[in-house]
Amino acid sequence: MAKTCWLERDKRKRKTVEKYAKLRAELKEKGDYVGLSMLPRDASPTRLINRCRVSGRRRAFIRRFQMSRMTFRELASQGMIPGVTKSSW
Repeated sequence: MAKTCWLERDKRKRKTVEKYAKLRAELKEKGDYVGLSMLPRDASPTRLINRCRVSGRRRAFIRRFQMSRMTFRELASQGMIPGVTKSSW
């Protein structure tokens, strides 16, 4: 499990991105890059990191299932993820 401070930081970044999304879109449309640079750094969506919903891990993230590869494999082998079956040939 990821440390709580990392998870809280990620939540805070997501809130900031959401808060400034409309303003960023307007400034980009106008081409006001000076105004964009005045916004907080965390207002940019590129600073968000995909994290596993279960464990909080950020590496080996599978977007389709919103979880890391280890959590995915564990839950898939237990049959907890609908529509996922172990392949065999």
